[in-house]
Amino acid sequence: MNQNADDALPKLHGFDVRRATDGDSVAAAHLIARIWGEYPGCIFDPDEEDDLRAVATIYADKGGAFWVVENEQGLLVATVAIAPTPVATGMVLHRLYVDRSVRRGGLASALLRLAETAARGRGAGFMELWSDTRFLEAHAFYARHGYTQLAGERALRDASDSYEFHFRKRL
Repeated sequence: MNQNADDALPKLHGFDVRRATDGDSVAAAHLIARIWGEYPGCIFDPDEEDDLRAVATIYADKGGAFWVVENEQGLLVATVAIAPTPVATGMVLHRLYVDRSVRRGGLASALLRLAETAARGRGAGFMELWSDTRFLEAHAFYARHGYTQLAGERALRDASDSYEFHFRKRL
């Protein structure tokens, strides 16, 4: 497995796509909190988001990676991460979030391609993800990119009383 398959980061005009450092953790948490705030009842509780405390270290220790996107002003505007599934042949997509100010320009699609390419480079035969049932636009996005929603949902028992749908795509 090639752990550096994601080194060829996408070149996006006006954006810097790079591997996250642990120093990006606070900005990533703030971005995700803002996005969750767009959904009624979706509460960002930092105590429930352990993976955002040291994003680079935590995802690297799992055998995955975390990337961030900054705009020309150096503000973090998007994130994406991957980590192995319990089944050795798959990866889980995590934390694909794009700030409202830069949506609809292809950034999410570019980040999804980056994550899928990195997963393939690590030998993954499939990518899966869990998405809050309230994130309807995200579900349509994943469907457009070849992800199939699997049966059932899971309850997180978190501050938001979240339920999530499961999606998967063969790579």
